[in-house]
Amino acid sequence: MKARILSNEVKDHIGKTIQIEGWLHKKRILGGLTFINVRDRRGLVQVVIQDKNEVEKLRGLQIGTVLAVEGLVKDEPRAPGGAELHEAKLTVIVSVEAEPPIEIDKPLSHKSENLDTLFENRVIGLRNIQEGKIFKIRAGLLRSIREFLDKNEFVEINTPKILAGATEGGAEVFKVDYFGKEAVLAQSPQFYKQIMVGVFERVFEIAPAYRAELSATTRHVSEVTMLDIEMGFIKDHEEVLDTVQDMTYHVLIKAYEQFAGELKSLNAPELVLKEKFPRYSVAQVHEMYTKATGKDTTKEKDLIPDEEKWLCDYTKKNDGCEAVFVTHFPVEAMKFYHMVNSEDPSTVMWADLLFRGLEIATCPQREHSYEKLIEQMKKAGLDPEHPGYKYYLQAFKHGLPAHGGCGFGIDRLVEKTIGLGNVKEAILFPRDINRLTP
Repeated sequence: MKARILSNEVKDHIGKTIQIEGWLHKKRILGGLTFINVRDRRGLVQVVIQDKNEVEKLRGLQIGTVLAVEGLVKDEPRAPGGAELHEAKLTVIVSVEAEPPIEIDKPLSHKSENLDTLFENRVIGLRNIQEGKIFKIRAGLLRSIREFLDKNEFVEINTPKILAGATEGGAEVFKVDYFGKEAVLAQSPQFYKQIMVGVFERVFEIAPAYRAELSATTRHVSEVTMLDIEMGFIKDHEEVLDTVQDMTYHVLIKAYEQFAGELKSLNAPELVLKEKFPRYSVAQVHEMYTKATGKDTTKEKDLIPDEEKWLCDYTKKNDGCEAVFVTHFPVEAMKFYHMVNSEDPSTVMWADLLFRGLEIATCPQREHSYEKLIEQMKKAGLDPEHPGYKYYLQAFKHGLPAHGGCGFGIDRLVEKTIGLGNVKEAILFPRDINRLTP
């Protein structure tokens, strides 16, 4: 048996007889010839079948049939990869007789009205070459994130996703039965990553988080993939923002270099980015947006979605950068573990990173003083004596340095990098208020 040759290697074997293996991806008859495309992990190979006995082997077989094909490689600029196989001899490894629910050799619609069909047929639809590109790019983004963080001495950790209670507050949690006790699915690894600053100084985790929000929007799902970072011994909040900025710049620049062809074929927008992202305060954005649109948002604690889109369009045009930090959130919006701005107690050391009209990361500095943390918990109506806070507070009681970090939405990063219209399109098998399968 000949060694298997992969699709992108076929052109290197012009004039030789080789063997490929993969899935039957497309079949068509042109004149007296039968053409098939065989798909493997690297792409497609076109095969020309003239022998009627070989064509007969495909009778009744459908897309997805697993094949081995031996054939003579000939140069053909019009074929995928610039070469094709002739004098083909087929071996059917796994026959498929069931008709596929969708045609994967044609572009799949991502229009909003077609998303249910897209996700209902996800198992087969992901075999479409274009769909696969989305998740190759996603994998590349994750590799680059890990590469950057590893280079900067961050230690990857894994924290529990089944918790005793929603100690961060809020009712938007999924409750589960845990051997007769009530538990919840983690909304974030917030407490754990802060605890681990006391061990490694710099930590990160890439893992699922669960949000029981009754939201049916293009930006929300019930199970998200989050990058969580925490770094200790920071000089100030700016160091946190610079780290997130440098990581984001590194990841996006590398993606647009490494996946230039894939991004172009997916009609991704041109990347407009600078090494130093512009920074505007929440108050500034409200004022600018109100002046530009006539819609008064100056009393809002956060940016409204339309402001996020407007600001990214503004900075792309005026600052030459479509990533932007929004800083100095009002103290009324703070979490109990945020640090109040000592220079302006009406604001918090908290910034959001926006990219192409969407918030993709929240980047605060934490309060590291045990006494101040207790005070802020009480002010927020929380009981520091609650068992759920015991181990979290223990880390502060026994010494944590100044620290901060971010919660960074991987799904949203993928969506905006590629230019998709809905965060669910960037997730292999999305979970929302209506979908629990496949």
